[in-house]
Amino acid sequence: MPRKPRKKSETGIYHVIVRGIGQQDIFHEEGDFQRYLETAKKLSMESGVGILGYCLMNNHVHLLLREDYGDISVFMKRLGVSYAYWYNWKYERTGHVFQDRFKSECVEEDSYLLTVIRYIHQNPVKASMISKPEDYEWSSCGAYYKVDLNTSDFPDTSLILSILHNEKKKAIEVLKKLTEEVNEDQCLDCDKRKRFSEREAYEITKRIMEGKPVTTLQEMNQDERNKILGRIRNEGLSLRQICRITGLPFHLVRKA
Repeated sequence: MPRKPRKKSETGIYHVIVRGIGQQDIFHEEGDFQRYLETAKKLSMESGVGILGYCLMNNHVHLLLREDYGDISVFMKRLGVSYAYWYNWKYERTGHVFQDRFKSECVEEDSYLLTVIRYIHQNPVKASMISKPEDYEWSSCGAYYKVDLNTSDFPDTSLILSILHNEKKKAIEVLKKLTEEVNEDQCLDCDKRKRFSEREAYEITKRIMEGKPVTTLQEMNQDERNKILGRIRNEGLSLRQICRITGLPFHLVRKA
């Protein structure tokens, strides 16, 4: 069956996700992350595709792209082929590195553009890897927050900051507040997660608790509790579902 043509964005802006084949890790150490970003930056300039934001997780990548005079499909193919060739050489392996086709969604409105950049920057927070999005080394959040100190034009922060305020410093302040807002943003994800019924959500939580009563979460120390909550959130349960099932207050679940 032929593939459906990719939907074209009227603004030329797309939220793109690419993941490792079989959900395997595609980044194992610092040099891998660096190589991917260096390649993306180089090809961005060559391909006429701007990078407005990014977040590199261990087994997938979020990119916020804008077609200037290029095509995202060409850019993503070149990026994938280049990194896969280097990755296979480094790790002495053969075969595919990425899942066959990247996923994308059109970003047509300024309001959704802001939602997507927040979603991308909060990815490592929601995965319980760090507590503040700007602390994650492999996302563009730090570049946005320190744009006055950043002499590079990678990523291109100008569009998003101009939407927030005509003064750069005030725009950064607004972006920080926006990023820290409590939310349950639902953007394009690695997997289209279903909405779980309360019963399904409870069974998932029970499985992760490995036989312990769900209520014991209330008695755990913060580190132990947050690890378990992070695993539950990664299954796709909403924050409010987790609160109802565990009896924990919203602010504890959100910060986990």
